[in-house]
Amino acid sequence: MNARVLLATILALGGLPLRAACQTPLGAPWDSVGRILRTSGAATGGYYRYGWPRRDLTLRIGDVTVSPALALGAWAGFAGDPADATTMGDLVLTSDELKPVLAELARQGIEVTAIHNHLVGEQPQITYVHFHGQGNALALAARLDRVLALMGAPRPVAAAPPQPVTIDTALVFGTLGLTGRAQGAVAQVSAVLVSGPVTMHGRTVTPALGYGSPINIQAVPPGRAVATGDFALLGEKVGPVLATFAARGIMATAVHSHLVGEEPRIYYIHFWADGPFPDVLRGLRAALDAAR
Repeated sequence: MNARVLLATILALGGLPLRAACQTPLGAPWDSVGRILRTSGAATGGYYRYGWPRRDLTLRIGDVTVSPALALGAWAGFAGDPADATTMGDLVLTSDELKPVLAELARQGIEVTAIHNHLVGEQPQITYVHFHGQGNALALAARLDRVLALMGAPRPVAAAPPQPVTIDTALVFGTLGLTGRAQGAVAQVSAVLVSGPVTMHGRTVTPALGYGSPINIQAVPPGRAVATGDFALLGEKVGPVLATFAARGIMATAVHSHLVGEEPRIYYIHFWADGPFPDVLRGLRAALDAAR
């Protein structure tokens, strides 16, 4: 396995189980950020991550009920000095929430860097809004809290009830060549596929925060899996990855940006895979190899 990707994966995931990561005290002022945002956080990949899973939604694609951990994880990450931090993240919105949330982001001076789909054919239809802000971490959190109040994501965020792991993690991690975490039927891995540095507005972007490549896999018994996520790539890798997806029966659902003004330019390819568990994993591994 590529040593750089392995290191990036360890950083991105923090090497912590899902529940343990959410319960680890972060220390001041990052615990205070979590209290403002009404959720716990995790120190992972060189930044602090806070999440609001859309457990209020029942999302279906075809005959599959999508786990919130697969595709409904709204989140914000904070990096840098607390007095002059950078925040980035992704809001998961219904059609009714989109207009008021965009208006509030504008009122709060939080930059919108992308508005788009990640999935195709989901019911209800979901829009993903990516954002970026800079400033005092506590002030940023207070501004973001006013935005989150307009979403249906339950807050304060309660820890997910413990679930026995039912997905074959040895098969997932072994086939993909990545380590990750799992809960219930969902396994999550991540890698950084762009050699840094990447800058935006004169600042170096924390790799796992700004251009990580998450892959989420959900087991659908018996013997089936669905997967989604996105590959963050430089331009010369877009064609090879799209060709690999097509050859492996994986549907590319979007090719677009998440950032504005970054150097070098990064493209994000979202995908949906559905098929026999081993075939889905082998297809994703082939795409990872093409991306490298």
